Amino acid sequence: MQDFLLILLIVFAGFILITLVRAAFYKPKKRDTTPLPPEKVDVDRYVRNLSDAIKIKTISSRDSDRVNWAEFEAFHALLEERYPLIHKTLEKELVSKASLMYRWKGKNPQLKPIALLAHQDVVPISAGTAKDWKYPPFDGTVAEGYIWGRGSLDMKNHLIAVMESIETLLEEGFEPERDVYLCFGHDEEIMLSDDSGALNMARLFKERGIELESVIDEGGAIIPAKIKGLLDINIAGVGIAEKGYADFEIAVTAKGGHSSQPPNHTALGEMAVIIQTIENHQFKAKLTPYLKELFRGVGRHMSYPGRIVTCNLSLLWPVVKAIMKRIPAAASMIRNTTAVTMASGSPAPNVLPQTAKINVNFRIMPGSSIKDVEKHLRKIIKNKNVTIRLVEGKEPSAISPTDSETFKVIEDICYRMNEKNLVAPYLVMGGTDACRYEDVAKNIYRYSPFVFGTELLLTTHGTNERLPIDSVEDAVAFFKRYVRSLAGKESK
Repeated sequence: MQDFLLILLIVFAGFILITLVRAAFYKPKKRDTTPLPPEKVDVDRYVRNLSDAIKIKTISSRDSDRVNWAEFEAFHALLEERYPLIHKTLEKELVSKASLMYRWKGKNPQLKPIALLAHQDVVPISAGTAKDWKYPPFDGTVAEGYIWGRGSLDMKNHLIAVMESIETLLEEGFEPERDVYLCFGHDEEIMLSDDSGALNMARLFKERGIELESVIDEGGAIIPAKIKGLLDINIAGVGIAEKGYADFEIAVTAKGGHSSQPPNHTALGEMAVIIQTIENHQFKAKLTPYLKELFRGVGRHMSYPGRIVTCNLSLLWPVVKAIMKRIPAAASMIRNTTAVTMASGSPAPNVLPQTAKINVNFRIMPGSSIKDVEKHLRKIIKNKNVTIRLVEGKEPSAISPTDSETFKVIEDICYRMNEKNLVAPYLVMGGTDACRYEDVAKNIYRYSPFVFGTELLLTTHGTNERLPIDSVEDAVAFFKRYVRSLAGKESK
């Protein structure tokens, strides 16, 4: 027994020694951080144009009859007025109700085009919250170092940055080798539309036999990550995939009747058990390759104590997983999520419900499917009186490669713009227009090159949404460099 304990102690000591040595060499990969030449960026023009764009209430709705299409027309007029060279040089096409597709014709038709995406629409202000805004949500106020208003982060900021970059490149006399498309949808905020502007633009590409070299859309931003004594970097998150979406209606039927003579369990009582069952049977968590790459990238930039943990991520995965599962935002990165969001029962307080219904919303990891979710529900719910129905859904996106020319260009620009930047592929939790282009592009990336902290991210779709003005110059410069790098030479 003593010999066994001695061997165990030696093995453990050896592991600790190897870990300590490995952590010492577990450092950031060498990157080219040579500063890029400065770019001409008219920050004042950007601020003025974004401010005026916010004033136009391009609010989308699932019911097209409720959309004020005059607002979209006003937005189109604003773009035409503020970006005259784009409208003089590029071909513009109105697609669907109000989507815009611009084509900047390149000199070499043999090269696959690139597409820069954005959406014009914004979400409405939640009822009763307008008074909570520091500045009115549709005034486009410029104050305190920010541009305030709905769409300042999602995503008129991105759209105006794209327009600024192209207008400035035209002013500088740049001529692309390959075609450059700007595709601005009008209804991205409407989940699962089967006739969206983005879908119709993607269909046009397919009908015309156009395969895109790459697509870039909204998604990740540049988030400062600073933990005293442990970490001080900027994480440039590039979305290489996005989760799927599904709403399932689950219904339980019962006899009903007068509430004065209730059974032991009404339909709602039975539904309560079903809800508890669903919430107690979460999907299995897994360490995906892109999440592993994210952890390792961050880990290499940590001080020595942090590297001791992160250089053994695979070994410590059970512990890391247990911690992540307790944090909703982290749990969503490693498994399909389950959220019971709506419920209904009796139409009156003294009537037993004949039917109780709930809606369960799922966000689905790549590698899983809507069918897998339904199979999971049918396996865990044992009630014979239950019906399960898919209301609507969208499968997870494909996963784009991190070794493509486009991804390497994004990396190169980010690292050379700031040596503290870490480019990290990640999974987008929500939905974007980008997934609509999977039939015409293999390299689809979701990245909006603005720097702001997590506290500002929380204002997206919320109160006091605002964009830091000091993030504008680098964002516009990024798009100029991106277009010049991919479309300015005889690329592969």
